[in-house]
Order: sequence, then C-alpha cells, then structure tokens
Amino acid sequence: MNGTMMEYPLTLDHLLDRAQKLFGGVEIVSRLPDKSLHRHAYNDFHRRARALAGALIAAGLGPGDRVATLMWNHYAHLEVYFGAPLAGGVFHTLNPRLHPSDIAYIMNHARDRFLIIDDTLLPLFDRIREHVKVERVIVVALTGKPLPDGCEDYEEFLRSAPDGASLPALGENQAAGMCYTSATTGRPKGVVYSHRALVLHSFVCAMADTLGISGRDSVCPVVPMFHANAWGVPFTCTMVGAKQVLPGPHLDPVSLLDLFESEGVTVTAGVPTIWLGILQALEREPSRWKLVPGMRLAVGGAAAPEAMIRGYDRFGLQVVHAWGMTETTPVGSVSVLKRGMESLPPDERYAYRAKQGIAPPFVDMRVVAEGKEMPWDGASLGELQVRGPWVTASYYELPEASGQFTQDGWFCTGDVACIDAEGYMKIVDRTKDLIKSGGEWISSVDLENALMGHPAVAEAAVIAVPHPKWGERPLAAVVPKEQAKGTFTPGELRDFIAPKFPAWWLPDAVIVVDEIPRTAAGKFLKRALREKFQDWKWEEGGQKSE
Repeated sequence: MNGTMMEYPLTLDHLLDRAQKLFGGVEIVSRLPDKSLHRHAYNDFHRRARALAGALIAAGLGPGDRVATLMWNHYAHLEVYFGAPLAGGVFHTLNPRLHPSDIAYIMNHARDRFLIIDDTLLPLFDRIREHVKVERVIVVALTGKPLPDGCEDYEEFLRSAPDGASLPALGENQAAGMCYTSATTGRPKGVVYSHRALVLHSFVCAMADTLGISGRDSVCPVVPMFHANAWGVPFTCTMVGAKQVLPGPHLDPVSLLDLFESEGVTVTAGVPTIWLGILQALEREPSRWKLVPGMRLAVGGAAAPEAMIRGYDRFGLQVVHAWGMTETTPVGSVSVLKRGMESLPPDERYAYRAKQGIAPPFVDMRVVAEGKEMPWDGASLGELQVRGPWVTASYYELPEASGQFTQDGWFCTGDVACIDAEGYMKIVDRTKDLIKSGGEWISSVDLENALMGHPAVAEAAVIAVPHPKWGERPLAAVVPKEQAKGTFTPGELRDFIAPKFPAWWLPDAVIVVDEIPRTAAGKFLKRALREKFQDWKWEEGGQKSE
C-alpha cells in the first residue's frame, strides 16, 4: 500500500518563489570592492534571478549545461545560484585562489559553456583564457571599468531576457550545482549537487539543533560562495527569508566586524583562521564594536580550538562547531549540547563543544578500522564514513576515484575519528596528517588545539618529520600573536601542553614562523610544511642538529 501524498518535486524554484511571496521586502546587502554597500530585497533578487534564467536560455543554454562563476560573495553570485538552475542548467563555482592551471583543468573537465565573472578577477581569467573553451564571458562590472573585447556586461545580459519567457519544469534529481574539491593531493574532483540535495540540506540547516537559521536572522556567510556553496547558507537563508549580508572580497577582521555591527548580524560562518583573527581584534579593542549578543559563529573546515570557543564566550558570542566536506553539501555534523548537558561542569561542556558534533537527521556515520566498524566509546579510532541524501555517491566523470566509496554505499572521508557513547564525533586527524611514532599514533589536531590555547599563540600546525629511530616525530610551527612576539620560548610551549599528553606525544621541536601556508579553502597546508622540513636533522634526544 502506498501513501496518498502528492508528488511534489524538491526544487530550488520553490525556495526562490517563497522568498518573493513572503519576504519580498527583506534586504540582501553586498559589500562591493570599494567597500560601498549594495542593497536590494528579495523582490529584486527574484526578478533578476528569473531574468538571468531567461537570458541564459535565450543565449542557448541547454539542459545540464554548466555556468561557471569566478566571483566573490555578493548579490550577482546569489542570482547565479538560482538563475542557472532555474534555466535547467548547473551553476559551477570556481575558486579564484587555486592555481590558474587547476582552474583551467576544472573548467575543461566540467565542460563549462558560460562564465560569469567579477571584473576584478578578469586579470586571473586572462591567464587561462587561451586554455579554456567557454563560449560566453559575462562580466559583473563592480568597479565601473571598461570591459575588454569579447566580454558582455552582466546587466545588459539580464536585460536581454525575453519578456514573459517560460522556464522549464525541473526534476528534483536534476543537477543544480557543481563544485570541485580543493585537492590538497591529486587533481580536483567534481561533486554535482541535485536540487533535492540542496533543498533537504537547507531544511536541516534551519533546524534549531544545527545552524538554526530563521527568518528573524541577519546572516553573513564569510565562507566564500565558491567553497562548498558557502556551506549551503545562501539557500537556507532564501528558504526562510533571512536577511543576507554578503561581504564581497573584504575578509579582514576589521572589515568583517564593521559589517557585523552595521548590519546587525546574528549568524555567520567561516573557517577557524578567520575567527582566530577576529578574536585577536576583539581582544585588542574590546569596546570598539557593538555586536548582537549571542551572535552565532559557525566554524568548520578545520577543528575549532577549545581556547577559541572559550575566548568568544567571554565576549558573549557563541561558536557552533561543525564538520563537513564538499562531498557532503557540506554539513555532516554540528556540535550542539543535548538536553541536560548545560548542567555539566564547564570543562566537560567545552570538551563536547570542541568535538565536531552529532550527525543531523538522515546522515549516518560510522568509524571503520581494518574493515571492522568501531564501537562508539570515544576512544576507538578509524576512518570516518558517512552516507545520506546530500552525500555524493560518486565523483563527476572520475571512475578511478571509486575507491572512496564502499561496496555497501558509504563515502570514505579520509578523516580519522572516534564517536562517543552520546554520538558526538571527534576528528582526530586526516589520514595523511597522523603522526606514527614508534608504532603508535599521535594526533596533530589535538596538539595544535592545545598549543593554540597558549595566550601568546595565534596559530599552530603540527607535522610529522622523519626520524631515524622512531619513524616519525612531531614538529610544531607556531605563529605568535602580534603583541606576544619574543615573549615565550619553545620550551615554555612544550611545558604548557605537557600536562595534557603523554611525554612521547610532545613535539620534539617548536619553530616560530611568520605564517602557516594555507590551502585555497583557507585550511593549513601541511604538505608545504612537510616539504619544507623534510630534511630536518635530529640530535639524540630530539632537537635539531645544526
């Protein structure tokens, strides 16, 4: 016996139409390259996104054709998020921080037909123009500079849309968006998001026990819209009618704090390196900004140090720790305290909040080691595997990557993790970042978070360095806070973290550096550190031999 419910497709056009009908006057605010603010509302956004869809169809876009973007977070990028799928096409976000050769590879592998690009990023496109095959280049003229030959103006392109153009019926399993992994190893891999996946993901991100985004919020995704769909935040905001505050290219702490204050931001999202910088700015000038009390900062992309969570609590701001990947659309878990946990001792509450959290509805998790599922005891380690309706089942036209998917339908994340009896998952490390010393494993993530708990340390990255006796030993690279340079010794940092770890876990060397290399997604690029220190020489006892 089947149910009697209607077949109603889960497609993005319903989110857009709902926003216009119910929240037409709610603002969408974008910071432009000159730091001026562009303001319009969901009524305008709805009209312009549909015009973009009509113009793309009139320009020859066919079902499933890719519309690439090289853009920062602003109103026009949001219009492509909806306009391309409404036309039956697929938006494809490109990361301008990648090497030009990687961008060219991605565009050709995805077979992008259209490119919509900020005029500020045209110099980057000039470096790859001869190596890609896009048919139309449409430029969002944010600076007012003349357009180069062969480019079309975005506003004129919108005006070319036929009046009253009908848009195609959409299926929920139809492709809507596309994003490639940042590829710290090997070539970037493509993930294709269906309408259904994006809609279901939006519902879950609106839950109180995840990101809790509602129509009463003012939301600023600091995470770029070219990185895993800005964690799905723009879709959720559109679904619930939240005010959207898009920061453009200005992601320095002062610019962001000014924007949070002026626009009354209540929810924001970004990687830990962003929030570490903002916390330092708040500590330097604690009375400069008047932020909304209880503002929620979703943190993902790397582990959020417990010291950072505590630091924001002192300012009345709440860190919400989450985990996900490009392959998971991306939210795969969120760390919120269960009922009754608020009464736990403070140290226990912070320990839970520093974990990556519990899976939302419809996402299943397991930890597997040597082909066996590990118990949820908070100690047994293995590779984290996930499955769910917004977890990819394959990579786009990359059959050689099938090894990342199990025969029984789980995605192998490459993260080493454990899950405790309450269901809270903790990432211990990436498989390639674990340190094996004397046959035992050391978590670089745990060491990094402990080092960043020192009041003089801004950032820390721990890597494995070859050792003639132990196989590998940990080496720590730390960036001191500006006001703390020269105020500590490596030995003091080892002593600071020593009570938390066995003696053999402690880094055998601590190096002070000006900065830690980052990936295009803003994560620490440990591969670069490993290459830099691969010839490190150890004396007996551990320290470097000059």
